[in-house]
Amino acid sequence: MNHLIPLFVAIPLGSAFLISLIKNKCFADSWANLATFSLLCLSVYSLFLTRANGTMVYKMGGWIPPIGISLVLDALSVLLLITVNLIALFATIYSLSYMERYTSKGKFYTLFLLMLGGMNGVIITGDMFNLFVFLEIASVASYALVAFGVEAEELEASFKYMVLSCVASSFVLLGIALLYSYTSSLNMADISRVLQSREEGKIIPFVSVLFLMGFGLKAAIVPFHAWLPDAHPSAPAPISAMLSGVLIKALGIYAILRIFFSVLGISQSFLTVLMVLGTLSMVVGVFLAIGQWDFKRLLAYHSISQIGYVILGISLGTPLGILGGLFHLFNHSVFKSLLFLNSGAVVYATGTRDLRKMGGLRERMPVTGSTCMIASMSISGIPPFNGFWSKLIIIIACIQAGHLGYAFWAVLASLLTLSSFMKVQRYAFFGKKKESSQSIKEVPLSMRIPMIVLSLICIVGGVLLIPALRNNFLGPATDVLLKGTDYARIVMENLR
Repeated sequence: MNHLIPLFVAIPLGSAFLISLIKNKCFADSWANLATFSLLCLSVYSLFLTRANGTMVYKMGGWIPPIGISLVLDALSVLLLITVNLIALFATIYSLSYMERYTSKGKFYTLFLLMLGGMNGVIITGDMFNLFVFLEIASVASYALVAFGVEAEELEASFKYMVLSCVASSFVLLGIALLYSYTSSLNMADISRVLQSREEGKIIPFVSVLFLMGFGLKAAIVPFHAWLPDAHPSAPAPISAMLSGVLIKALGIYAILRIFFSVLGISQSFLTVLMVLGTLSMVVGVFLAIGQWDFKRLLAYHSISQIGYVILGISLGTPLGILGGLFHLFNHSVFKSLLFLNSGAVVYATGTRDLRKMGGLRERMPVTGSTCMIASMSISGIPPFNGFWSKLIIIIACIQAGHLGYAFWAVLASLLTLSSFMKVQRYAFFGKKKESSQSIKEVPLSMRIPMIVLSLICIVGGVLLIPALRNNFLGPATDVLLKGTDYARIVMENLR
């Protein structure tokens, strides 16, 4: 079954090539959706494979690492793969009607699948340089997708995103080069094994800072967040959902977790730094969001804030904190993607992103209004929606660890989030009807289906905490991080 692992990269990259070759709109629509559906099915199947077989390793070309390249599938990889490919499927379904207003759907799907292939590659690779290569594939495709509308705003946002992302990539590449010079290996498990056999040199803290800056910028953690508020609103709605829902997690959060927990080894001082950065992101993001009237820009700032919750939970270093952080990572992907799809539906129907120019849309767009209300309550941490449970776990974990101050900031940020989304509901959906709203109608069915399904996940997402489900999905991923550098031993045993 190890031979299934490369399909996570082969399917999207091969599909991107095929769509670019066969220039037919109907073929592009159907093939892109087939590719994302097959990737989601493969991700769910890999959940059962890892539960039955443990960590799985694929040797590229039969070459044994550290000489050859390996692909590694463990519980943490599976969690991210399911999250990424779930959102990708709904983004492609949504694009069937939404992208009709743009010039070339074939080019859009080609770039989309390249970005998806890069994200999947980052998640499953067991090699540091290949992580950088896949990261760049996803990043370059995302630059083009942000600028897909080719208006002045989109081009400016894409250029800003590209410049800052290239700076981040330079930090990452320099860190990988220094790590290679110190360990003479690029295989993650082998690097971890070498570092465990040596006393920590001065180069490792320096490399850690480089990786934190590089991947922190990819994850849009404060103070590395400057690119996100421009890039996410400018992109088409399905791309905004992908960028905010999964790209910053796959290229940023996952890379931080894999490298620091599994390869370099985590220290209490580094966890403290992450805790401070997570709290800063949580609070700064929500304060910046409150004053926004641009619907998509408001959502972009909330992405910064919600990533702070994920970082805070995981940086506690306790089993409950890591569980809450990973659960919130999944939940945020669902409700934030839903909110960006809602905003896309509103812009599709009204032609504006300014909340002050909207009003009374709930009557004209009942599905969009209802699903946006569910997503708003979920991101605000209102029970019984999925966001409530993950935030509650993080807050309880803070209290258990004796960090009452961090728990206070988490509660405050949640209250401010609620006030921000009450403004959205008040002005966009429940406000006074505008004279121009008479011609507004609900969006097509292919745009409504993803919103309805994602809203249902928001409602029932709390069931993932039921022991039978938690022990098969979130629990094993938590254990991967708790075991830390045992990753090296587990992978090496699988290679023998």
